[in-house]
Amino acid sequence: MALTGLQIQKWLPKTNCKECGCSTCLAFAMKLAARKAELAECPYVSDEAREVLGAAAEPPIRTVTVGEGEPAFKAGGETVVFRHEKTFVNQTGLGLAVDDTLEDRELARRVAALRDYRLERVGEVLLPDAVSVAFKSGSPERFSAALERVSGSWDRAIAVRSDDATILSTAAERLRGRRPLLASATSATVADLVEVAKKTGAALAVASEKFDDLVALVGTCRGDGFRDVFLELRADSLCEHYQNNTVIRRAALKAGLKDLGYPILTYIDTGDPLDDAVAAGIEITKYGSLAFLPTFDPADFTPLLALRQNIFTDPQKPIQVDPQVYPVGEPDENSPVFVTTNFSLTYFIVSGEIENAGISAWLLVPECEGLSVLTAWAAGKFGGDKIGAFVKECALEDRISCRTIVIPGYVAQISGELEDALPGWEVVVGPQEAGDIESFVKNVLTR
Repeated sequence: MALTGLQIQKWLPKTNCKECGCSTCLAFAMKLAARKAELAECPYVSDEAREVLGAAAEPPIRTVTVGEGEPAFKAGGETVVFRHEKTFVNQTGLGLAVDDTLEDRELARRVAALRDYRLERVGEVLLPDAVSVAFKSGSPERFSAALERVSGSWDRAIAVRSDDATILSTAAERLRGRRPLLASATSATVADLVEVAKKTGAALAVASEKFDDLVALVGTCRGDGFRDVFLELRADSLCEHYQNNTVIRRAALKAGLKDLGYPILTYIDTGDPLDDAVAAGIEITKYGSLAFLPTFDPADFTPLLALRQNIFTDPQKPIQVDPQVYPVGEPDENSPVFVTTNFSLTYFIVSGEIENAGISAWLLVPECEGLSVLTAWAAGKFGGDKIGAFVKECALEDRISCRTIVIPGYVAQISGELEDALPGWEVVVGPQEAGDIESFVKNVLTR
């Protein structure tokens, strides 16, 4: 039976020490109840509390970290099957898989291309997360050199891939302090690799083609007190893999099966770049935690990162920009003023269309809690009085001499109210759709 935050708090030390990252013990208890934290994060919890709370306070899917510091990648930690139930927590990681058979120059080129790639979308910078280096050459020396080259130019998460426990052990020692992911342990190597991972601070993936064998591997890890595990359930087809991911997520969240409560690792290589991208998209939408593609092409990664951003955006907390007056182009005191809400997507679309229209303007963005124009207006957060008050708050009248303000066509009804709030201003009703701003500027505003 799940415990409430108040029930859990009774067993906490109540010192409000903040060492767990929460401001109070009650806040930590609430995170435990929501299964967004682990009891081990409290340094002063008693043995009795551990025994009583135990599994009741654990997230159904463990959060596992690969890498150290700010570039570290976190996987797992999910508490729901569908994002509309609450929200997803840690984004699906996207990375590039390379191997030690590549020529030095080509290896360096691929890693540098991934490292230098960045996508800025609605105010967020989106980046790939990891590089995986596979042992394929048969030469430990060549593999060691390739790993050294990658780790020297890549500061984010690193995975090493081999069926050879000795190779993974050597790599873990070489990357000690960087918390790599060792992929992957099998029934023949899991006992040895658990000890290596515990000693070096690495995370460990366990791999199998059958659910029962995968559960047994996880059981071995848990029995040795090691829990920083990824699941690699290998499948023969995309359909089978999709089904496996769904079974794992539901088993962990709905059935409470602890041995499947871990993030999912996938290596994608269909032989066709487009099919690889489709498979990566499936990982993002259906419970993959970390997916490696065999090649890097911005044309593939751009839609994948945009998809990931959409899926993992909290539906209850829209992406917002700061409320303020933004210059579009090079506006001066005679430039007109456009108005929109602080929902990021709306802001970036409107500002882009103003720029495309070939004019410079001021874009007034009042606080609307990240809502779209019609939603903000319906909620009483985007009316003439509020816009007028924001103009005064920003001291916009002191900065410009132009007194033309353009409002979205969908809220034409607020024009009279805005005229009352801004005496001396000309309120112009703009187009309903941002895509019509260019023609509006040419045919109405500057006619």
